[in-house]
Amino acid sequence: MAGKIIADTLETGAGADIATSYVVNGSAKAWINFNGTATGAVSTYTRDSLNLSVTIDNGTGDYTLGFTSSMGNATYSHAGSSGGQNSTTTGAVYQYDQLTARTSAVFRVGGVTSAGAITDAPNIDIHVMGDLA
Repeated sequence: MAGKIIADTLETGAGADIATSYVVNGSAKAWINFNGTATGAVSTYTRDSLNLSVTIDNGTGDYTLGFTSSMGNATYSHAGSSGGQNSTTTGAVYQYDQLTARTSAVFRVGGVTSAGAITDAPNIDIHVMGDLA
């Protein structure tokens, strides 16, 4: 049976109240864990995700990610990390906005080593905060 819950506040087990807007606005709207060293079909890249997929491997350390449900605008925030267990590819994820502006539907990211070299990292994790359309 489908239903709807309407509430302005939630109460914690300790009796503290929290506005539901904090839960809605403070939750990731998309996240992904993928293998940046994978080859073949795009489906081989993604290990697990919510509302994101690896749409295109544009080359070494350069990926276009697409939303399943678009964001409300292009001013969302995303952050991530790249690396691998016992790997020299440990580093960060950077935004490719300089090459292709992000949109409410897609954005580009890349992996970079701790030394600053662009790389295909075996583990790339990204989360997105903002409003869904």
